[in-house]
Amino acid sequence: MEGILVVDKKEGMTSRDVVNLLMRQFSMKKVGHTGTLDPMATGVLIVCFGKSTKLAEVITAYEKEYVFEAELGTETDTYDCTGTVLQSEIAILSKEEIEQALRNMVGKMVQEVPFYSAVKVKGKKLYEYARRKEEVKLPKREVVIHCAELQRISYTEKKTHIQVKVVVSKGTYIRSFIHDLAHRLHTVGMMTSLRRTKQGEFKIEDAFSLEEIEANKYTCVPLLEVLKMYKQIEVPLEEKKKIQNGMLLLKDTEEDIVLYTYNDLPLALYKTYEKDTRYRKPWKML
Repeated sequence: MEGILVVDKKEGMTSRDVVNLLMRQFSMKKVGHTGTLDPMATGVLIVCFGKSTKLAEVITAYEKEYVFEAELGTETDTYDCTGTVLQSEIAILSKEEIEQALRNMVGKMVQEVPFYSAVKVKGKKLYEYARRKEEVKLPKREVVIHCAELQRISYTEKKTHIQVKVVVSKGTYIRSFIHDLAHRLHTVGMMTSLRRTKQGEFKIEDAFSLEEIEANKYTCVPLLEVLKMYKQIEVPLEEKKKIQNGMLLLKDTEEDIVLYTYNDLPLALYKTYEKDTRYRKPWKML
């Protein structure tokens, strides 16, 4: 078992639960995912097997597409509907107001990590501080919102309910995005559902449920397909040995990152050597 599986994670499971289940099913130890989904979230979870686990960092960096639903007018401690309500108010907002606020959020922004998250501060996860009601300075990170599109709006019990599709960079918290969106609209908000519909080139239409995988009704994406965005350079036996020994290679094409192969099997990803740009150095050995 090599390559990746695009899993359609169901609600109620952690990303780690999915990995543990697949480790048992395929009797493998080298299994990992490439981007955590909260238990309430569903959708694309890319799981790597064997050598492809070395690419987890690469795949995690791909931009991600989500469709979320939110209720404007209600705030919880977790920024979603699983938490304790902190504030509730009348919030009737127009389609035009929301669309304008979404347009203003496209681009680079500094986002505060939500209190209930697995990000570590001083060696301890933030949700551990939250559960013990301990104060801690929440870290901030720069993220990129590539697009934000209002898909549906409705009103119930003096609240505004929205469905939005967003495409975002690595590290973006959708709960925090909703919190910030509500703030721009001079109200409060919480996430009520979240579905990851795409990560890089891997779409929800290509994903398999755990039930399908258990019934052997799935297709594994091979390493060469996973890495198809990189220029592929086939090397002779002599250069294969150099690559396996981690040697520098002369940069004979303009690409920053390339995939070297031997007999159509991936050997390594190489990237430009900063100290001497005439060469490439090993980045990910496969």
